[in-house]
Amino acid sequence: MDGSTPDLLLAELKRLQAAHARGAPPYVDRVADLKRLRAAVKAKAEDIVAATSADFGRRSRHETLLSDVMTVLHDIDYTLKNLKRWMKPRRVATGWQFLPGRSEIRYQPVGVVGIISPWNYPVNLALMPLVAALAAGNRAMIKPSELTPRTSDLLKSLLADVFPSDKVSVVLGGPEIAAQFSALPFDHLFFTGSTAVGRIVMQAAAKNLTPVTLELGGKSPAIIAPDYPVATAAARLVAGKFLNAGQTCIAPDYILAPSEQIPALTAAIEKELRERYPSLQSSADYTTVATDRHFARLQNMVAEAQAGGAQIIEVNPAKETLDPARRILPPTLVLNPPAQSKLMSEEIFGPILPILPYRSLDEAIRYVNEHDRPLALYHFDLDSERTRRVLDSTIAGGVTVNDCVLHIAQSALPFGGIGPSGIGHYHGHHGFLTFSKQKPVFYQARFSSLSLLKPPYRGFADKLIAFLTR
Repeated sequence: MDGSTPDLLLAELKRLQAAHARGAPPYVDRVADLKRLRAAVKAKAEDIVAATSADFGRRSRHETLLSDVMTVLHDIDYTLKNLKRWMKPRRVATGWQFLPGRSEIRYQPVGVVGIISPWNYPVNLALMPLVAALAAGNRAMIKPSELTPRTSDLLKSLLADVFPSDKVSVVLGGPEIAAQFSALPFDHLFFTGSTAVGRIVMQAAAKNLTPVTLELGGKSPAIIAPDYPVATAAARLVAGKFLNAGQTCIAPDYILAPSEQIPALTAAIEKELRERYPSLQSSADYTTVATDRHFARLQNMVAEAQAGGAQIIEVNPAKETLDPARRILPPTLVLNPPAQSKLMSEEIFGPILPILPYRSLDEAIRYVNEHDRPLALYHFDLDSERTRRVLDSTIAGGVTVNDCVLHIAQSALPFGGIGPSGIGHYHGHHGFLTFSKQKPVFYQARFSSLSLLKPPYRGFADKLIAFLTR
């Protein structure tokens, strides 16, 4: 659906809602839908690689296959394996006062789910919520990012081949269409993007009392313990930070390390980067920054930090002259950036890694807690007691201990932020629950003990109430 107006978007939503009103799909239909989607994504894997790389300018083929294809296939596999169990009504305890009645929770699709997906992982972040919505028995309207137009076109054609238009609909367009989309009276609205835009989406949804899931971002810290092996920390931080050139919502946004450890850590990170990306100009494995505006923003962040006294270390192993038009931003380490700089007050979302010193673990914990609760937190430590202190003393959307970003790949774990980093969860069973109405049901037995409690309240009723309120 292209060139939409508010009236056309609303008509599209009503068409899907009318289809949903005909009845929720049974288990066999949901399984068939997911299997068709899986086959289509697998068949189009190389097309996805080509489209995303064309949209970015250059994007690592392997990173696209891992992050935008494999993740979706694995999530579908996990869902297929467990869906029958998730759909079954679940018996829960009934208060003894109400026996022999019984209680259960039934899971019903909420209706039509709106999904607004971003540009940084344009397939993953459109299809993972869709998998959860379909597993729960819903229909969906998807608004992919206009910043990755080739991938958005591919998603539209792929989904049109797999699903009838009254089950899954894709809406293309720019920010004005996204604004109109978020104002529609969906049964649930799922948004992935920046915190600033998330606030706007939530305001629009509030007018219809539409439930929202917001997957946002923020400044995710990595805390390095004093005696953690520096080379191991460097290798794992580089893997997590420079995946997709740092354009990842859960990438480590800054490092907190003991003061005395910073020279060795910095040297180890530089060594790791030189080995992984020997030529930034020609390496097919180093992803470019996706847009000119984003590229300029990142350059300005570094310039501001440098003007404020920060030490800037650009890692350009071949010492190449990089064409700005290609948006190749070298991996950049920033030591001691000013606290008020944009680099330390905004989510970076690029291949720039600030490194800050701390004198004690308590100081590092205090620094994290003085800022917005992050989407992710990383702690590198071989001491289980110190790790427990960090886990107990901080709040974050998710945590990986002794590595980066890998908690997002665990299908049994919920993924989502808290406060400015997000609202709600998905992935696996948690996505199924997000897009289901958990309907509580109480079944009264033929004999009801409460029938003994009726006016006029006296005698036995007085004694029973006194006992129940003792």
